[in-house]
Amino acid sequence: MDTKIIFEDTAVKTVDVLVIDAHPDDAEISCGGAIAKLTSEGKTVAVVDCTRGEMGTRGTPHLRLQEARNASEILKLSHRINLGMADGFIDESPDSLYEIVTYIRKFRPKVILTHPPFERHPDHEAVNRLVRNAIFKSGLTKIHTELNGELQEVYRTRKIFCFMQSYQFERKPDFYIDISDHHDQKIRAIEAFSSQVYVVGNENTSEPTTKLSSPDFKEELIARARYFGGLIGVRYAEAYLSVEPLGICSFSNMM
Repeated sequence: MDTKIIFEDTAVKTVDVLVIDAHPDDAEISCGGAIAKLTSEGKTVAVVDCTRGEMGTRGTPHLRLQEARNASEILKLSHRINLGMADGFIDESPDSLYEIVTYIRKFRPKVILTHPPFERHPDHEAVNRLVRNAIFKSGLTKIHTELNGELQEVYRTRKIFCFMQSYQFERKPDFYIDISDHHDQKIRAIEAFSSQVYVVGNENTSEPTTKLSSPDFKEELIARARYFGGLIGVRYAEAYLSVEPLGICSFSNMM
């Protein structure tokens, strides 16, 4: 693995939310609206991409890293890290687990967002298993990790949520987030990956057509956001699953 810092605000040491995904563009497609809303509220968000997407049909790893940086600026991320795992072959090897544990302990997030356990891409399912394993191990005192030569303190959060990407969830979502005011920002962040998705004015390419590069893909994303928004009485929304049981302090929090 060859870890690379794509985007970093050195003034920010820990973050409110950590997104751990398989490929550059997964975060934007799946939870870009929630990220944009969080950063507009002054929350800090970091993204850890496990691979460079080198097995993708279109684009190159170098180009996708630059696109990830551009998308990070649009979403106003505080950090973006690429772990350089093998695209298409993510596993739960000790090296992979320790890498994820290291960044959970580094960022000490209040909330972690990641892929659901059932997904179209095997890497997405692998990341779900990897993250859940790493979250548990990051709280074990006998698991030792270092960053920049310093021993890290243990850390664990129980607030772990899964975003929706290709497949519908196997059960009803636990909650929806209103992204109406940030949907356009989400689309701009997705379009930052112009090697992967359809962008008006960028149609002339000799590369093969994929599901993501078709105009229909973006229309499907927008239609799904409209449908989820309609369920909760807003224009656009994203759906999430909770790994741990959810609790609220009072019904007043829902008013």
